[in-house]
Amino acid sequence: MNDPAPSRLDLLRFLERVQEQDLARTRRWIADEERREAERQRREQARPAPPDWLLDYGLNKDAMPIAVHTGDCHMRGQRSKGVDSDTARRALAAGVPACTHCRPDSELGILD
Repeated sequence: MNDPAPSRLDLLRFLERVQEQDLARTRRWIADEERREAERQRREQARPAPPDWLLDYGLNKDAMPIAVHTGDCHMRGQRSKGVDSDTARRALAAGVPACTHCRPDSELGILD
């Protein structure tokens, strides 16, 4: 019951063990984060380049497209499909409206 109090040296060695465990845990966290960051960079590099032009389709995919967009337009719909510049030009010539935000008709050189 009346154990003698630990010496100052014993207390310092205990503190050292606790800090070594904390340091090991922190190093594991750093290694985990480095792995996650490397994986994120690999995914980013493996991502295909966005298409230059998009045709935006409505609910009926068999119908004509509802708009032409540039590949990076923030107003593109969820049902858009990447196309080449010739297909985008043909769609504009066929009467598919150009997006008023990204103005693909201006970039393709087709102006009304």
